[in-house]
Amino acid sequence: MQVRLSCLALHANGNLRSDLFRYLVEGVVRKMNFGGVLMYVFSMLRPGAAAAAVVLGLGLQAAHGETIADALVSAYRNSGLLDQQRALLRAADEDVAQAVATLRPILGYAGRVNYNDPALGDNVTSSASVDLSFLLYDFGDRGLRVDAQKETVLATREVLVGVEQQVFLRAVVAFMNVRRETAFVSLRQSNVRLIEQELRAARDRFEVGEVTRTDVSIAEARLAAARSALAAAEGALARAREEYRAAVGRYPGGLSAPGGLPETAGSLSAATEVARSRHPDIRRAQHEVTVAELNISRTRTNYMPRLNATGSVGVNNNGDQLSALGLSLTGPIYQGGQLASVERQAVARRDAARAGLLTTTIAVDQNVGNAWANLQVAKASLEASDQQIRAADLAFKGVQEEAALGARTTLDVLNAEQELLDARANRISAESDEVIAAYQLLAAMGLLTAEHLNLSVAAYDPAAYYNSVKNAPISRDSERGRRLDSVLRAIGRQ
Repeated sequence: MQVRLSCLALHANGNLRSDLFRYLVEGVVRKMNFGGVLMYVFSMLRPGAAAAAVVLGLGLQAAHGETIADALVSAYRNSGLLDQQRALLRAADEDVAQAVATLRPILGYAGRVNYNDPALGDNVTSSASVDLSFLLYDFGDRGLRVDAQKETVLATREVLVGVEQQVFLRAVVAFMNVRRETAFVSLRQSNVRLIEQELRAARDRFEVGEVTRTDVSIAEARLAAARSALAAAEGALARAREEYRAAVGRYPGGLSAPGGLPETAGSLSAATEVARSRHPDIRRAQHEVTVAELNISRTRTNYMPRLNATGSVGVNNNGDQLSALGLSLTGPIYQGGQLASVERQAVARRDAARAGLLTTTIAVDQNVGNAWANLQVAKASLEASDQQIRAADLAFKGVQEEAALGARTTLDVLNAEQELLDARANRISAESDEVIAAYQLLAAMGLLTAEHLNLSVAAYDPAAYYNSVKNAPISRDSERGRRLDSVLRAIGRQ
C-alpha cells in the first residue's frame, strides 16, 4: 500500500516527530489496523496536523477498501434465502402449467385380464384399450383457475422482491456494523495508549511529590476500564464479522466509506407515494385480493353442470375391435349445503385479503415514516457530533495544559479525555446510523433492489422459467421442453 503524507500533515505546526513517523510506517508495512495507527497519530499530533491525519486515513480506506456495492453484489450471489424463494417461485409457475393442463383432453390406456368360472365357458378373457376423456364445458371454472394461478405467481414474485430487500438491508447493516466496530476498536486502542501515557505522567509527578497516590490510583483504574472496554469492542467486532459472513457470504476485508447516501425522496409525502405504488408487500397483497375474488367466481361455477366427452378404442383376446364414444352431462342437485358453505368461505377469505391489504398499506406507511424520522435524526446527530468533537477536543487540550501548570488534577484530565472519547464514539455511531437509515428508507419505499441500485450483477429473471412452463410443455423432447432445459441450465438447477 502506498502511503502519501500530505504537506499539511508534514508541516502544520512543525514536523512530525520521528517516533510517530516510524510508528505510522511500521504499522502500514506490517499490515496493522490502519485505524489504530491513525488514532495514535491523531492523539499525538499537534492540533493543526490532526485534521490532516484524519483526511489521510479516510482517503486510504476509500482508495483500497471494499465498497458497499461490492458487499451487496456478494450478498445477492451467495444468499441461500434468495435461492429458496426463487425455487418457491418456480413451484408457483408450475401451478400455472398444471392449471393449463386441465384445459386439454386426457388420453390413457388400460389392459384387463378376467378369470371366469370354467362352467360358464372360456375361463380367461382379456382386452386392451386406449381411452379419451375431455371436459367440453364447465362454465369457465378451469379458465378462472388458470387466472387465479397466474395472480398467485405475480404475488410470489413480489415476495421474492421483498426477500431481496431483506437480504440487501441485512448486508448494509452488517457492512456498517463492521465499519463501526472497527472504528470503535481503533478508538479504544488509542484510548488505552493515551491513558497509559497519563498513568506514566501521574507516576512521574507522584515521584517528585506534585500529586498524591490517589491520582495514580485513579489513572490505574481508568486504564483497567479502558482495557476492559477494548476487549468488549474486539468481541463486538468479532461478532460483527460473523454477521457479515452470514449476510454477505464471506468475511470482510478492508471496508471503505460508503461515499455518499443513496438517492431516496425529497419529502416524506413523496416517499410514501412511491412506497404505495412500488412496495412489494402492497403489490403482493393486491394480487392476493384478486386471487380471492377469482376463487369466489370459481365456487359459483360449482352449481353448474359439466359436459364431458369420452371415447375408447380397444381389442379383446378374440381379436374383436371394441370402440365407444359418448357424452355425459353431470351436475349437482343436492349436496347437503356444502356448495353454499364453500362459497361463503371464499367470500370470507376475500374479505380477509382486503383487510390484509389495508393493514399492509398502513404498515408500509408507518415504516416509511419511521425510516424518514430515523434518517433526519441521524443527520442531526451527525452534525451535533461534529460540534461536540470540536468542543471536547478544545476542552481536553485546555485541561492538559492547565494540568501541566498544576491547575488541574489527573482526574480532570481523564474526565476530559473520556468526554472526547465519547464524542468521537458518538460521531462514529451517527455516521453508521445515517447510512443505515438511508437504506432503510429505500427499503421502506420498495426500491432496495438490484435493478434500482444498478448493481454490477446478472439479475435473476423471474419470467424466464415462467415463460418456459406456462403452456405446460408435454415432455423435454418438445421445443418447449428444450427451452425449459436451457433455462434450468442457466440457473444451475440441472
